[in-house]
Formats: sequence, structure tokens, C-alpha cells
Amino acid sequence: MYRPERSVGNQLLIAIDCHFRGITPTYVAGFRAFLDLNRCVRKGERAIRILAPCPVKERDDAGEETGERKVFFRSVPVFDVSMTDPLPGKDPVVLEPPSEPITGDSHHHLLAPLVELAGELGYTIEFRDLDEHGPRGWCDAKHKQIVIAAGPANCQVRTLTHEIAHALGIGYADYGREQAEVLVDCVTYVVCSSAGLDIDGESIPYVAGWGEDGALEAVRRYADTVDTVARRIEDALIADSQAEPVEQTKSVA
Repeated sequence: MYRPERSVGNQLLIAIDCHFRGITPTYVAGFRAFLDLNRCVRKGERAIRILAPCPVKERDDAGEETGERKVFFRSVPVFDVSMTDPLPGKDPVVLEPPSEPITGDSHHHLLAPLVELAGELGYTIEFRDLDEHGPRGWCDAKHKQIVIAAGPANCQVRTLTHEIAHALGIGYADYGREQAEVLVDCVTYVVCSSAGLDIDGESIPYVAGWGEDGALEAVRRYADTVDTVARRIEDALIADSQAEPVEQTKSVA
């Protein structure tokens, strides 16, 4: 998607800000970075604000450096490529995000390592025909079972990632139902984005459903939790990226 190497907090700050502006972000960078890409931010465009680390050397009472550092964060402006125009007389650098629609099967290979991770957590996985108007899956912590609806592989990857985030400890008992659902969808958004699977159409409106102020506060408050869980799932995908496609066991609901 758009610079997925950014921290989870900044990724979600960008996504939520753009959601309320009616923008679908594709590539976000600073003013000077776009100049290097032969593009210039249009006059009058309002910047997206993210947080950048600012390390500061500590000094003792005598003004001498102690060798220690503290890290503060400051707000910095960035822009989406949709806010820019090509520089006159220059060809802009092509920016093509590696994403696929959630309706496809392009990421079927991710199901096997996700199923394996669930097994390591003590969960069994069942792929089942479910009512199309009901939930696409659930995580039963009591019986250690995750159920996923039959359908396109990309949709199953998105749902299975969501339910594994629950299995990794983001449950209703500790966070409350609404908050837990928002946090696991943040995890799902980060993991799928890093794998090149576009789920913006589902995840961003749901996260933003907390309301602008509430959603941004949730991102800031629980960014470390989201980042830790997302990295756990990403590590499993990286470690087993060459796994064979998983054989799905189906039953009729």
C-alpha cells in the first residue's frame, strides 16, 4: 500500500485522516521526497500529520554530554500522491503499490502459515459454509477453535488474520468487545498491507467508526499492542512463505 515500513501508529493515522477527507491513500511521503520523484505538492493542499522520532542527547548540570539519549516525537507534514502534480518538463517516477483486491485468490499461499500459527497457539481451524449475511468467521477461545467462511482465498486470509489476533490475546475480557474488534482489525490491516493485500474498503471504515477523535486516541494508546501482535503474525508468514497450499476441511453450517 503506502510506505508500509512506517510504524503501525503512523500507518493508521494516515489511513484515518484520509478516510475523513474522502481520500484513498496510495503513496505518502514528505514534500521534498516528492520533489525527488519529480512531483510537487499542489498549492493549498492540507498536510497529513504523522509523528517522527526526534532523539536528543542528554547533558549533565555542567552541560557535558552524558552519552544517553532521549527520544521525543514531533508532528511532521506528509502528503498523498493524489495531492501532487508532475513537475513541468519531467517524467514522474512510476509508483505502483503491490496490492490485490480482497475478492481474489492471489494470496492463497498465506493460508498455510496462518493455519500453522493457529495450531502453535493450540487452535484448530475449520473452513465452513456460513450464511453470507452473517459473520465471516469467529474465534472460540474456550474450545480453542477458529471457524472461517468458505469463499475467496484473499477474504479467508483477511478473516483468519483477524481471528488469530484474537487468539494472540486481544480478547473481549481485557479490552471490551468494541475496542477489541477495532484493535484486531488494526492488526489485520497492518499484516495484510505488508503482504500486499488491499483490505482498506473493509478495515478503514470500521476503525474510523469509533469517530475521528476516538479512533485516533485508540491508535495512540494501543499502538504498541497492535504492533507486537502484527509482528508476531508477520514473522510467521515470513518464516513459512514457501509453505504448500492448505487443504481446507469443509462442512455445511
